[in-house]
Amino acid sequence: MAERVIPIVDRRAAVLAPESLALAGLPPASGTLLDTRGRPLRDLRISVTDRCNFRCSYCMPKEVFDKDYRYLPHSDLLSFEEITRVARLFLAHGVRKIRLTGGEPLLRKDLERLVAQLSGLRTVDGRAPDLTLTTNGSLLARKARALKDAGLSRVTVSLDSLQDEVFRRMNDMDFPVGEVLAGIEAARAVGLAHIKVNMVVKRGTNDHEILPMARHFRGTGITLRFIEYMDVGATNGWRMDEVLPSAQVIERLQAELPLVPLAATSPGETAKRWGYADAHGRHDPSLGEVGVISSVTQAFCGDCNRARLSMEGRLYLCLFATQGWDLRSLLRGGADDEQVEAAIAGIWGQRSDRYSELRASLPADTGVAARRIEMSYIGG
Repeated sequence: MAERVIPIVDRRAAVLAPESLALAGLPPASGTLLDTRGRPLRDLRISVTDRCNFRCSYCMPKEVFDKDYRYLPHSDLLSFEEITRVARLFLAHGVRKIRLTGGEPLLRKDLERLVAQLSGLRTVDGRAPDLTLTTNGSLLARKARALKDAGLSRVTVSLDSLQDEVFRRMNDMDFPVGEVLAGIEAARAVGLAHIKVNMVVKRGTNDHEILPMARHFRGTGITLRFIEYMDVGATNGWRMDEVLPSAQVIERLQAELPLVPLAATSPGETAKRWGYADAHGRHDPSLGEVGVISSVTQAFCGDCNRARLSMEGRLYLCLFATQGWDLRSLLRGGADDEQVEAAIAGIWGQRSDRYSELRASLPADTGVAARRIEMSYIGG
């Protein structure tokens, strides 16, 4: 087996100044903003903290993110008012969905205040944005009510195993799975709808949990999604032989729990949906569904409509980005809304990212991996 090497790098990657773009003459926001491949901007993912209380090996391995690791000072983070302002300008360009991420977003103090501010915004067609949050679930039981009351629409919980020993080993902080399950139940109890559970599948680590996870959530109204272990960042020691292709995940499920394919719910959806079938081979909505996210084996770059904003105001156009754009300098430098809108338009308008489509054709050692942004810095 190949030796695992974890390089020590600056996870924040290169920074570009929006002022370097030719912004003069760009039209005002019209609700439709396309990149060079004709992909509209629809989904904004906002990281609110670079901190997390887990040390999952595929995201924030303890060898790198140890007790001496230097996190960003609070003054470097965008304030809730700055986040709300830039989110409003993204909505003017056609964003319909806002997802709060981290790190672990529930570690950001008073996060429900930000949720309340964002829930008061409106899309170009006058609707409230689809406001959701991705969390490891460790603090969800105590935060669920406040988040729901503040206007959070949905929640996604990361959960890689139901087996306590495996879960504790994967989070590397000896955190019990029971507390995450209690958080999921609390979210259901307060009325958060369309709860999703994300399981990152690593061959040889937790792939034996695929069926137990499916059995547990089948019929509960919670959608379980299986995510291929990805080569995000430079610190997780990724190897292709640890990837279990989504097609094999579906094969394992089908052997016991018959499934039927379902149509996508919206353009740019990352997960392929499968519904549990009844005795007649038709989808039984009462049994629910699962999803698979196949960013390694079945690239979905072609309709990717997502932008990512880091906690310090850097805009990234791909989960595998090697550079970001500094919007904070505009927000704190006196730029008016029209100037920030123009910067967003100029950045998205020159976007051509399609890393997952190119992965197989890239040379084995390009140095790109050492420059990629870390998933813990911009969310999944």
